[in-house]
Amino acid sequence: MRCLTDAWNAHETELRRFLHHRAKSEAEGDDLLQEVFLRAMRRPNGLCSLDSPRAWLFHAARNLLIDRLRLAKDQVPLPEELAAEPEAVLAPVDGLAQCLPRVLAELAPEDREAITLCDLEGMSQKDYAARLGLSLPGAKSRVQRARLRLKARLTEACQVKFDDGGEVCCFVVRPPAA
Repeated sequence: MRCLTDAWNAHETELRRFLHHRAKSEAEGDDLLQEVFLRAMRRPNGLCSLDSPRAWLFHAARNLLIDRLRLAKDQVPLPEELAAEPEAVLAPVDGLAQCLPRVLAELAPEDREAITLCDLEGMSQKDYAARLGLSLPGAKSRVQRARLRLKARLTEACQVKFDDGGEVCCFVVRPPAA
């Protein structure tokens, strides 16, 4: 600790001038000076193991100045019309729920049951298997096949179209078939 105190007393005035000259304000220069001192205190063995404590102090000060410059970004206020909250826009795939009642009604009863219990009501596939007396792999296969048939029916009944990335881009809402 004695090495740190001696080095600090010897170089503080020069270091303060260096930082005040380069900082945006005197207060920022003082903040940087304090940060250099804290970094010196955190060093193992303080500054005792260094050949040139002055060089280390100025190196630390330059690094702090560089860090502040990197973090400082010019900010421009947004015009009022841009600052308003954007209106919520639903992705096309979210609107497919409107087609679900029609398509579920058209599925086979066992497919409708698998989709309703596991996907809409949140029942685990393990519980679904126990309820139907199936093995877990058998129940998983049944749910997977039901999902594939649901997708095929949704695509056909609601005229779902996909974009180049395979995402739903548009569809036609149709009421349940009579």
